[in-house]
Amino acid sequence: MIFTISRLVSVGLSAGASKAALRSLNPATSPRCINIHSLSRPIRAAPRRLYTTTATAKSTGALVFAVIASGASIVLNAVVLFRSRDPDNGSSNAIPEATLDVVPTVPQTSSEPICNLVKALEELQAEFPDSSVVSTDPDELYAYAQSVYSQFVGSPHSIVVHVRSTEDVVKVVKISKRYLVPIVPYSGGTSLEGNLSAPPSGSICIDLSGLDKILSINESDADVVCQAGVTWNCLNETLQEKGIPLFFPLDPGRDATIGGMISTGCSGTNAVRYGTARGEWILNAAGKTVVLPSGEVIKTRQRARKSSVGFDVTKLFIGAEGTLGIVTEATLRLAPLLPTTVAVAQFPDIRHATDAVCDILNHGVALQCVEIIDELTIKVLNQYGMSARNWPEKATLFFKFQGSDDAIRETSRFVEGSIAKYGATDYQLASNKQESEDIWQDRRNALFACLAYRPGCKGWVTDVCVPVSRLPDLISAAKQDFEELGLVAPIAGHVGDGNFHALVLYGDDAELALAKEAVSRINRKAIELEGTCTGEHGVGTGKRDYLVTELGEGTVALMRTIKQTLDPHNLFNPGKLYPDISPPSNTNALTEGHAIPDLKSTSQS
Repeated sequence: MIFTISRLVSVGLSAGASKAALRSLNPATSPRCINIHSLSRPIRAAPRRLYTTTATAKSTGALVFAVIASGASIVLNAVVLFRSRDPDNGSSNAIPEATLDVVPTVPQTSSEPICNLVKALEELQAEFPDSSVVSTDPDELYAYAQSVYSQFVGSPHSIVVHVRSTEDVVKVVKISKRYLVPIVPYSGGTSLEGNLSAPPSGSICIDLSGLDKILSINESDADVVCQAGVTWNCLNETLQEKGIPLFFPLDPGRDATIGGMISTGCSGTNAVRYGTARGEWILNAAGKTVVLPSGEVIKTRQRARKSSVGFDVTKLFIGAEGTLGIVTEATLRLAPLLPTTVAVAQFPDIRHATDAVCDILNHGVALQCVEIIDELTIKVLNQYGMSARNWPEKATLFFKFQGSDDAIRETSRFVEGSIAKYGATDYQLASNKQESEDIWQDRRNALFACLAYRPGCKGWVTDVCVPVSRLPDLISAAKQDFEELGLVAPIAGHVGDGNFHALVLYGDDAELALAKEAVSRINRKAIELEGTCTGEHGVGTGKRDYLVTELGEGTVALMRTIKQTLDPHNLFNPGKLYPDISPPSNTNALTEGHAIPDLKSTSQS
């Protein structure tokens, strides 16, 4: 049996696909093919070449994936087309094994590679014979393209590989390179900007969550070597259990992994005291730990605390979102674990609270954290019912002090006196450890309280950062936008570094459209105020369009030059980070996201 597939359309694997829809792809119920529009408009790939795929049925067999053409903009993202029945069971529905051969409809040059998922799958299964390692289960293909946060729904992958070592990653990368199949790394699944979605050409998802070992703790040097799948909270809990008075101070969302934190350049509530991942907390991607698109494994630096050898290669991979290399291990700097306590105070408005923080920081007060919550979020927390307190519905600052008892008392006295000049009221310093934990837990509960405020709604989390003194201007503009658009959006943020998050609630598609408009306005306003469209969540697919405005064409071009040098076939996490701009005429862009076809030259071909 021979037939030609000229266009493949994904069924149930669109951005809005549910697991129930995915289960409908079971080949037992759709044994031959799924939504194949034969003899329709051919797949178009960059550079504009037309390909068809010829499938020839042969003998008995197992699962076969649909192949996709080079750089196809419309593809089958992970659909099992065939499954054979046991030839001995007498079933009239027995289907022979299918093999797919890619046949170009126009002459192909060596610079026009073809992505061959079928061959890649076969080789992966041969390389990893354990059936638990290589997965083509539709539920997994969908799940590993999603974050625990729902604002971006990812397109499913074609294959998921659950790796257990750097050597496993190298094997997958080499197969990816051989068959030109894009790779998307996954570790904790907590990203917020569509970082995990598959490109339209299909992809191999490398699941790094199994790389979850702490390899060595060097207490005397205050550093630790661990794998990419270790979560920051698990690391700190391990240090505590071992009685080691050190901790890793970067604290994004709970269960964020070290690999994901490096790839997005994360931070968290402790940034006002300890900075971000772009500081010196990631000492190196140590030993054999960064796998490049070529399959080569490099280390970026030795374990020494400082080095003046060349430029800082480690930072090349911080914030690169897996587009330049896959980090499998890292050496992390640790900080002394000091006693802490918290305090809280209310203010007439956001501006008074922010001005108070600027004053405190400019006097050199050692704050570990200072968080701001607007009056709506306080109202939401009171309604949530998890707090032992009923907070005044005003703009509120949560402080975290650290040090000895004497140091904390002195810091508290200074802060209380300073903030009084800005209209602060109801200043409270926790009297003991339990009260301190209870007060700070209210800050942690803000997200969950806001999501519960409108049952059945979802929330879109913003992430912008401006110079601290400009934060009131940004929040004021955001509140005006929310009011104009009729949206409910509680606000909380890391006021000590000018970073705030609004949770824009929406209940239907109409509100979602308004939420996206509000987010866009906030991003543009932040850049206008000399800030950034993303303070700690990364770019992913959600913020790419703002990069040229924020950084300038020259900087973005330099980023793309580095990307194209390390990953000339655009195989590592395509479609993320870099905005779509026209490539040079001699650029062969394999997959969507980093380049768009030169339409002028296409029209002349």
